Amino acid sequence: MNTTEPKNRKFNVGDDIEIPDTAHQISSDSWFQVAFVLTTGINSAYVLGYSGTIMVPLGWIGGVVGLLLATAISLYANTLIAKLHEFGGKRHIRYRDLAGFIYGRKAYCLTWGLQYVNLFMINCGFIILAGSALKAVYVLFRDDHVLKLPHCIAIAGLICAVFAIGIPHLSALGVWLAVSTILSLIYIVVAIVLSVRDGVKAPSRDYEIQGSSLSKLFTITGAAANLVFAFNTGMLPEIQATVRQPVVKNMMKALYFQFTAGVLPMYAVTFIAYWAYGSSTSTYLLNSVNGPLWVKALANISAILQSVISLHIFASPTYEYMDTKFGIKGNPLAIKNLLFRIVARGGYIAVSTLLSALLPFLGDFMSLTGAVSTFPLTFILANHMYYKAKNNKLNPMQKLWHWLNVVFFSLMSVAAAIAALRLIALDSKNFHVFADL
Repeated sequence: MNTTEPKNRKFNVGDDIEIPDTAHQISSDSWFQVAFVLTTGINSAYVLGYSGTIMVPLGWIGGVVGLLLATAISLYANTLIAKLHEFGGKRHIRYRDLAGFIYGRKAYCLTWGLQYVNLFMINCGFIILAGSALKAVYVLFRDDHVLKLPHCIAIAGLICAVFAIGIPHLSALGVWLAVSTILSLIYIVVAIVLSVRDGVKAPSRDYEIQGSSLSKLFTITGAAANLVFAFNTGMLPEIQATVRQPVVKNMMKALYFQFTAGVLPMYAVTFIAYWAYGSSTSTYLLNSVNGPLWVKALANISAILQSVISLHIFASPTYEYMDTKFGIKGNPLAIKNLLFRIVARGGYIAVSTLLSALLPFLGDFMSLTGAVSTFPLTFILANHMYYKAKNNKLNPMQKLWHWLNVVFFSLMSVAAAIAALRLIALDSKNFHVFADL
């Protein structure tokens, strides 16, 4: 089945929930293409910030151990979700569909709300990243301060909107995934090479965690949210919906690829950059490196374009909802469909761009997103849904394990949210709205 017409089917889970079929393609992609969708997300331009937003607050021991643990825990949590894709004799192509089938209508609505916030904030971050990279290119060649960060964010938002209008659904990315991989390699290789060059020439670096004891407590807690953000999917069932049968087996192949070969570039750029610059590492690495102007410009342009592709991946559940809700099907180039995408997707990205320009604090966005949505979606809900679905097949120790995960990550979510809100409040005092950072 490649495409389906939007229609409603009901299944009873305590409350009647109308689950629409999708206007987008499903069951059309190989596991390898899905693996590259996942790897694109993990090696997006966000990797240029992890040395500053993870390693600087946590230091060598905390940062390295934290990233390794986050990798293992994220793979485990994603595995739980992947194995529930065909639970109860039904294929659940959306995160909220799975939650609704297991818990009922309230969980269906809550999960959709959490996922929407999660993806919306991730996309705001991508727009901030693309805008920051665009400004970095401008500053390389002009020093007149005429083009400011809010202007660059607006331009980045316009590019994202054009791309969103042209690519109808997730499976249509096709060759763009290869382009994304090449772009990722460009800015990662440039960042690594220039960081190594700077690190060899630089005097001894300071790797101490900065700030007072109270400040360290908040920054370390916020960095824990950044750790889980680094492996954030928040839309695994939607990605899994595109993979061919056997769905679970092929998705597991994609996940193993993502969390082995896929994480290596991210590890390399994060650790090498921190080694080179220590506690002075910027939250956007390409602002720290020194090198030929054309090389830095190439890396920044690659980061801009890759952010556009990555945003489209993380916005696809929202686009799928809008297309299915309003019955947008058939030829993507039909005038009606084009006009709908211009209005609906253009409006979504316009709102995202406005918020991004209003509060362009990238590290804060990562922390808050990890706290309020990544922890609940990827860890708390994954463990509890698996416990609920497989309750009769789990032994007492397995049940206890899942409950411990639920309690621990719930506490972490609350603590990280408080830390992230504190960071935003501090930055809001230090910088005015539409700040030119």
